[in-house]
Amino acid sequence: MALKNSYALWNNKGGVGKSTITFHLSMRYAERYPEKKVLVIDLCPQSNSSMMLLGGGIKGDDKVLEFCSLSRPKSVVGYASTIITNGRGAALPDPYDYVLQVNEYNSYAPENLFLLCGDGNMEPMAPAINEAANARPLTPSAQPWKWTLEIFRKFIEDITNDESEWMVFVDTNPSFSIYTQMAVTAVDKLLTPINADDSSKTAASAMVALLHGTNPPHPIYGSWTFAEMAKQQHVCIPKIHLLIGNRLTQFEGPAKAFAALSNATATSLYNIYCENPEYFDKASKEIKSIEDFREYYSLPLRDFNTAGVVCGHLGRLLSSMKQGYYEVYSENVKVNAEKIAECLNAIDEIIDRL
Repeated sequence: MALKNSYALWNNKGGVGKSTITFHLSMRYAERYPEKKVLVIDLCPQSNSSMMLLGGGIKGDDKVLEFCSLSRPKSVVGYASTIITNGRGAALPDPYDYVLQVNEYNSYAPENLFLLCGDGNMEPMAPAINEAANARPLTPSAQPWKWTLEIFRKFIEDITNDESEWMVFVDTNPSFSIYTQMAVTAVDKLLTPINADDSSKTAASAMVALLHGTNPPHPIYGSWTFAEMAKQQHVCIPKIHLLIGNRLTQFEGPAKAFAALSNATATSLYNIYCENPEYFDKASKEIKSIEDFREYYSLPLRDFNTAGVVCGHLGRLLSSMKQGYYEVYSENVKVNAEKIAECLNAIDEIIDRL
């Protein structure tokens, strides 16, 4: 069966909820489909999705630190550094030497959920990764940049080469640094959280430019961009699968919370779609208007604030939460049953569109 699908949660705008959505999507998907295996690769140095998956709060933070402090870290840094040290052509290490079965550390997590833990050392390791990527090729067929960028794509291919059916989610950092480039290169599709404010218009357009370049290319540095290098070396660029309108009531209020994208963002992305539909996952129906585009490619997450955040802090499945007060850093926070149900329905709507 192997790989069912792979998605990166990415937008080069911070604060759009990538890690929180990664946590809830992976937990709920694993719960709904116990016959499948679900893998999270956390390529954000802040490691927030790892912290939530490993129990949330201080417990989760301590677990992340523990795995990142091993002599051979059970983390993205441990795996990447092993690959780069061994060099091109070496056999891949056993992925299970680095992957965690989340349920062993967080009893609230489903047994079929696995994690390649995030690691704050990914940031200081970035120069070494860049050095490996920019190494002089020893033979015409050697492509150090492509080989380095595809480290986690090869990891996914390796671990999913069994009789199970896998779903993969990759959490990312907003910056388009080398490890974020590795994250988007690892997957086939993008889930892009976007706030309802109009500043997301610029971020969405910039995201597309980073992935595919500008037309015409910049006269000075255009040939050195990720987009141009990917084109030259035939590196996979993921398709935009779904635009997730997040934190909508925070910006536009409940009356407008069902519009997943602001008018400005929707118009900008629809124009990009009309010019380059190949940037998006192929639609199963004809897209004739901006309304068709919004309906097919975007989905509102609506109000996903208190209930979702508290749940993540506790490392809990949404379905296990009941109405009541929960302790969050010595404060009692009330979570309403209605909000829990709204969050659960919102995540299920995303899963139904995968």
